[in-house]
Amino acid sequence: MTRFPSPLSTSPWVRLWVDTSFMMADAAMVMTMRSWRIMHGGKAAQAETEKMLGEKVEAGFELVGAMASGKVKTPEGAARKALSVYGKRVRANRRRLG
Repeated sequence: MTRFPSPLSTSPWVRLWVDTSFMMADAAMVMTMRSWRIMHGGKAAQAETEKMLGEKVEAGFELVGAMASGKVKTPEGAARKALSVYGKRVRANRRRLG
């Protein structure tokens, strides 16, 4: 019997797509949990909003710095770096808020 290689092992773009899909699902959960916290109001809502905005600026600068440094040389590398930069923040927020 001939065994065909898994598409996940032969295409880095498919693996990237799968990883991105998981990160998007986590991001949706974080957005939901943050929305509930912000809708509740009060000091927690204010702190969450400030944290959210600060994280976005920080992540943007980190990604731009990585791209400008010349260490990222391929489109796949750029996509992986973006996934890494934003993914670590999404995962941390999911743990914190969940």
